[in-house]
Amino acid sequence: MSAHPTTYVPKSAFGKWFESRLPIAGLIHSSFIAFPVPRNLTYFWTFGAILVFMLVAQIVTGVFLAMYYTPNAGLAFQSVEHIMRDVNYGWLIRYLHANGASMFFVAVYVHIFRNFYYGSYKAPREVLYILGVIIFLLMMATAFMGYVLPWGQMSFWGATVITNLFSAIPVVGDTIVSYLWGGYSVGNPTLNRFFSLHYLLPFMIAGVVILHIWALHVPGQNNPTGIPIKSGKDAVPFTPYATIKDVFAVVVFMIFFAYWVFYMPNYLGHADNYIPANPAVTPAHIVPEWYFLPFYAILRAIPDKLGGVIAMGAAIVIWCFMPWLDTSKVRSTAYRPLYKQFFWIFVIVCFLLGWLGSRPAEGWYVIASQICTVYYFAHFLIILPVLGFVERPLPLPNSILESVMGVQKGGAGIPAGANPEPHSKG
Repeated sequence: MSAHPTTYVPKSAFGKWFESRLPIAGLIHSSFIAFPVPRNLTYFWTFGAILVFMLVAQIVTGVFLAMYYTPNAGLAFQSVEHIMRDVNYGWLIRYLHANGASMFFVAVYVHIFRNFYYGSYKAPREVLYILGVIIFLLMMATAFMGYVLPWGQMSFWGATVITNLFSAIPVVGDTIVSYLWGGYSVGNPTLNRFFSLHYLLPFMIAGVVILHIWALHVPGQNNPTGIPIKSGKDAVPFTPYATIKDVFAVVVFMIFFAYWVFYMPNYLGHADNYIPANPAVTPAHIVPEWYFLPFYAILRAIPDKLGGVIAMGAAIVIWCFMPWLDTSKVRSTAYRPLYKQFFWIFVIVCFLLGWLGSRPAEGWYVIASQICTVYYFAHFLIILPVLGFVERPLPLPNSILESVMGVQKGGAGIPAGANPEPHSKG
């Protein structure tokens, strides 16, 4: 997995025999113990470990729930009630799983915005970054299908609205919808399909996560300065320095997670989803989960159905082109004073889109969504490419060590345009 050679030498005869045939211990040692990481990493770099923890938690609790859940339109709602009321600690497992989806997205959004801020998507990390976008798309699909499974009012009508969007695709749209539904409307075959895919996709996510970690260990981790490791003094071993920080961050996040599970377990859910699905009664205001709201606002900002679907999909797909849209030679926004202002405007716009997605699609809410949508795409297609040519970044430190010590022994530091790309194995 790592591009760095291992120094692991088994001590026992059995260990040497096993390592010569399946070098798992050496792989772990080179990738997670001796692997050099920049010494200036902050706690924003611990969200990768938090996300791995949340993925494992979601898989474990999901497997437990699948033992009791019944994927049948007539029994699904009652089976969830059975889990909550009759299964020992079933309420706890379900609350962990339901709130765990929200915590998963909290961590992934922090991870994404940290990536954007520090330019971790730039060469030579393009494949690593695109794998991360793929993980995010798989997470969205998994979360949507999981939201349908309780078969409450919002589950049923959310599935109806979202699956109907595929009908806007020319030629093949109606065929895709019929395959998703398994009939002429959302019903029992739809629920069975969604249950099967919801159970399968987390394991696909786990596979892509392994590729993501593998791709990370080839060039090494980025850092707040954006400059590579150039000497042994710039780096520290992954264990214990990074692992201790990761463990501490995971524990703090677990406390945050536990607060929602034990004190506000239903706060992030919708009241209508505690009513059994009724195809004859449409909720007054159909809204998805909070983590979909920015993209839902973009969807509704476009008057045309097909245009809205294209804009919603493009809002995520455009992330894949960031390594080439960003023309600046400097990674970290900390050394880009002009872009820093636009970055925080972009963050505010994303929050506004999330809030607008929860509002009715009427009046000035639609106008505000359209303005925010235009800015969202302008950030990637205009601001990122243009600023790379007109902005004058601040001088970079000569090394990671100098950034940690707060001095620049070499004087003015590295010129902004001369930021070296290759990762040193020091």
